[in-house]
Amino acid sequence: MTTTDSVSVFAEGTFEEQIQELVDYVTRSSAEDERAAVLQSFQDIVKTDEGAKPVEMDEERRRHAVAFVLDRTKNLGDGSEQEIEGYFNLLVSHLLTLWSTDSSETELHISSLLGVLAASPSDHASVRYRIISNLFNATPRDSSLRLPIYTALLQVAAANAELETLRLSRNDVEQWLQEWNISSEERSQFLKSIVDAFIKSGQPETAYQYTLSYVSSLPTSSPDGQSAAIDAIALALRLPTLFDLDPLFKLDAVVAAKDHKLFSLLQVFLNGGLPEFRSWIEKHHDVPEKYELDLAQLERKIRLLSFASLGFAHIGQDLPYSEVASTLQIELNQVEKWAIDVIRTGLLSGKLSQTMQSLHVYRSSARTFEQEQWEALERRLVAWKAGLASVLEVVTSAQDRGGGSSVSEVVQQVVQTGESVQVDAA
Repeated sequence: MTTTDSVSVFAEGTFEEQIQELVDYVTRSSAEDERAAVLQSFQDIVKTDEGAKPVEMDEERRRHAVAFVLDRTKNLGDGSEQEIEGYFNLLVSHLLTLWSTDSSETELHISSLLGVLAASPSDHASVRYRIISNLFNATPRDSSLRLPIYTALLQVAAANAELETLRLSRNDVEQWLQEWNISSEERSQFLKSIVDAFIKSGQPETAYQYTLSYVSSLPTSSPDGQSAAIDAIALALRLPTLFDLDPLFKLDAVVAAKDHKLFSLLQVFLNGGLPEFRSWIEKHHDVPEKYELDLAQLERKIRLLSFASLGFAHIGQDLPYSEVASTLQIELNQVEKWAIDVIRTGLLSGKLSQTMQSLHVYRSSARTFEQEQWEALERRLVAWKAGLASVLEVVTSAQDRGGGSSVSEVVQQVVQTGESVQVDAA
């Protein structure tokens, strides 16, 4: 039994009565003579000759009757939104009941309906969302039909700048791509359609998240893979609030583009500083304009990343203003402004001291996590372990002197006697 995401609701009446309702609706705005001709043609399909099986038991004639309505569905029809939605839901229900979801006939009919819905006036956007969503949910989860259906839904939402109504998540997309019976090329194309939809809707940050999945889905050294990798690098550099570039750098297609000029710029943002950035600009002054890169925004970004790297090397320590000013190539009186900026981005957290002219760093992000960063983490963990061992030693010693006192009493004794332990988190 196939699994869908909808619950069947059975309409009242016989098959003939239900299809008659559909024919009445689809001919509502037709001229009288045209309407009469359509109704007569429908009656010719469903009438039962003497000795023949009734239409309820004749699958071929039922298919003929539903196809007759499908062929005449050229727009949303002349009705209220409730009537429009009811018409399409009933029509789709019969379509998916009478034809296998993997048949060419079903694919053809679904494609035709999606074309009608996509071309409908924008003032019916909400009912179009509901109809296409109902169609998506009524289709088996593993059906390849779900690909064009959801793609149509994306296009309608993007055209009306209403992608948020879909509440699309990466988890949903990943699950669908595992469930759908589609080719790797179709998977890539679907991810590309999501990227394009979010770009069109002015949401490049969300588009970037799907871009990583899209690039991963393509053959590493293929022309499409290389083109997508370069576009991904350019998009990542353009985003003023994107600082975690390590996931992009770890994509095989991006690494395969190592000879491209943008790849060398990506390496600067991963490992370099302001001198390396300015050196790159001098050598490739024509590249930023080609890829719509804002030099002022890029310079701000490399300064913030350099600040974070500096902070990562001073976690648990005081970072002098002078060292920040030297690294960022700014005046000493600008350090606090940049410190506030880097804290706002979430790259670093700490406390400024104007009297000490330093920033005490509590936490800071590493641009990439390779061997050097693992070694730094190991040193901090060893320091914490040693510090905690000293704490345990002091508490145990005080407890022995206290003759089995409780932990709280021991702590109080330690405070009163002035014993102290320093835990160096650097």
